[in-house]
Amino acid sequence: MDHFPTNWGRPRNDAADPYGTYPIHQRPATKDTFAEGVQRTQQPIVTGTSVLAIQYKDGIMMAADNLASYGSLARFKDIQRLHKVGTSTVIGASGDMSDFQAIQTLLDEVVTDEFTHGDGHDLGPAEVHEYLSRVMYSRRSKINPLWNSILVGGFRDGKRFLAYVDLLGTTYSAPSIATGYGAYIAIPLLRAAVDGRVDELTEENARALLHDCMRVLFYRDARSLDKYQIATVNASGVHISDQIHLDTSWSFAEGIRGYGAQTQ
Repeated sequence: MDHFPTNWGRPRNDAADPYGTYPIHQRPATKDTFAEGVQRTQQPIVTGTSVLAIQYKDGIMMAADNLASYGSLARFKDIQRLHKVGTSTVIGASGDMSDFQAIQTLLDEVVTDEFTHGDGHDLGPAEVHEYLSRVMYSRRSKINPLWNSILVGGFRDGKRFLAYVDLLGTTYSAPSIATGYGAYIAIPLLRAAVDGRVDELTEENARALLHDCMRVLFYRDARSLDKYQIATVNASGVHISDQIHLDTSWSFAEGIRGYGAQTQ
């Protein structure tokens, strides 16, 4: 005789199980009171990696590749992780892409509301950054930016603005900032070229610097892609480039012991 309680059988009334006699895997599904309440991303499914941003002589420049990974799978290769906000601001996000889409929706609504006032004012990069710092910290009833780090850059009234905000509402500003793996690999390269030399850095040199850093990340970061976009914000407004392809070569690997042909 099987004395295990969960295997004693069903009650006579199959419509109810008041004593919990069903085996766990056969018990009727119960409705969770909070099941239809706030939904939050606890485990990111589709994520993006590094975003790089620097100040240069005439404005700010930001770069992010076009890959969104499904776990370890390089799933989506045409995702834009740079987003224009208003007339003088651009944001770039790493982390969960669904949260980033929710943040884009929030920002678009704020920009629209500001426009409808018709008072001739619009949101600048400092205001967008301040708003995001509050959203990321306190407005988790709409979204849960659990895995996102966002860079906010802009150029307004002749002033450059570049700042960072993350899931805890942590904020700081610097001439060069990077998220994701770029915070470890690209930041030393960016700081060496940008910090203390912003007023000397031309747009061409800034673009070449970001191109080189994106190439390094492609070599080093398994979640990166050899296609990326650059956003430029200066006195003429916000411009997000078309997809740019990195010129890479892996021939050097043949001379490294453990890869390809072995060398003495």
